[in-house]
Amino acid sequence: MGNVPLRFVILGGGTAGWMAACLLAKKWPQHDIVVVESPDIGIIGVGEGSTPQLKAFFDTLGLAESEWMPKCNATYKAGISFHNWSERSGFEKYFHPFHTELDHFTLNQFFFHTRARRTGRNVEAHPDRFFLPARLAAERRAPLASADFPHNVGYGYHFDATLVGRTLRDHAVDALGVTHLERTVTQVQIDCAGHVQHLETQENDTIVGDFFVDCSGFGGTIIQKALHERFISFGDNLFNDAAVAMPTANDEGDIPSETKATALSTGWAWRIPLTNRAGNGYVYASRYLDADAAETELRRHLGLLESDVPARHLKMNVGRLERCWVGNCLAVGLSQGFIEPLEATALHIVQATVEGFFDAFEKGGGTNRYADDLNFALADRIEGIRDYIVAHYRMNQRTDSAYWRDNARNDALSDNLKGLMTAWFKGEDLTAEVHRLGIARYYSSLSWHCLFAGYGTFPPDEKLVASVEGLELANMEEVETFIAGHAAKFPSHRQALVQLKI
Repeated sequence: MGNVPLRFVILGGGTAGWMAACLLAKKWPQHDIVVVESPDIGIIGVGEGSTPQLKAFFDTLGLAESEWMPKCNATYKAGISFHNWSERSGFEKYFHPFHTELDHFTLNQFFFHTRARRTGRNVEAHPDRFFLPARLAAERRAPLASADFPHNVGYGYHFDATLVGRTLRDHAVDALGVTHLERTVTQVQIDCAGHVQHLETQENDTIVGDFFVDCSGFGGTIIQKALHERFISFGDNLFNDAAVAMPTANDEGDIPSETKATALSTGWAWRIPLTNRAGNGYVYASRYLDADAAETELRRHLGLLESDVPARHLKMNVGRLERCWVGNCLAVGLSQGFIEPLEATALHIVQATVEGFFDAFEKGGGTNRYADDLNFALADRIEGIRDYIVAHYRMNQRTDSAYWRDNARNDALSDNLKGLMTAWFKGEDLTAEVHRLGIARYYSSLSWHCLFAGYGTFPPDEKLVASVEGLELANMEEVETFIAGHAAKFPSHRQALVQLKI
């Protein structure tokens, strides 16, 4: 890239903008990093959960959990529990675990059991019986192994998104030398070659840069409004386009170490436990339900019909840009696209985008020579995640509303998702199909098995046979003892959070 310092201008703060600023400043301290943030634009802050990749982000910055988690009312996350997505007896709920090295002891047994049940045998095949994180969440333990525990345990976080943005801002400015400008951008000047020349502000400033990072949210001030990059909607296979959110007290005793996703009439409700409150919301499809009805249903779900707790309504643009890197502009966060928050992947995509940009920019010697490669990789990643989210709806086992019935009949599916569903229902090797399609880097075979099995998408009970002759099945009592014994070595969630402040 040469020795000439470059000026990277990031439009927009929030979690995505300040994540990008921290990563850029940490990676390239020789360059000038500027964040332009309007004091009049609030942070969306819908997602308050993460995948395990966020730990790697904070590790990269050298920020210990004791430094940032208490400031952000953060808690630990062992995974996600899904409630009422299936009406099938015994499968009304299931847990999607984050990866642990202990999975290797039970993974193949789980896969074998699900295949046996798919092919007509009456065997135990519910994912919660086979994996440690489900037990940790059920017992409200933190997914934190002791120093002498011999196996790695992955985990994510719950947090206040606004406070994370502020914490990253302070770190970027104070520790990494990022320049923070509070300005409201009114104009983006584009040259004849289609590159961004400068930003003009309400305060009559002209902000020039060599490269621009658009973190301006759903509006896409640079990438969509100025550069006119095409937005590809996912509306045909992801119906949800709105949300209503409201906080409540954390009144459950010990703090849960899971995100809870509960299916309602026209979407699903999240419950995210923080140290000071619980975050709640309802993600729904506005073509089936209006905003007032959605708020009423959420209040009823939370027992707040007579409460004056204010609700916050949001609209979501679900889809992606055709290209995230155009000329000298990279779109990051909501400006590059959004997949609804069901699996909390938004910050994971931010991280993957910026880290992918590092590789492509350096490989191209500071040019956009490899922009197409990055654009293809990001589109592939976003659509791979999209397929996993779509599967939650397409495979649902509910019949109580037009919304759920329409989702179950939806045929606007990718070839990859069709291939996985075919392999599952035909009793074929799902792991082999995941690897044949090359999609394990987005969601592993474990995740796909947990989703399909967790809903109970097996032959009807009356068609299952009791005979298990010739099957090398797991001894479920031994599996239970194995998981329970290891779970007992983990601290309570509250105890782990208290330790952070010591």
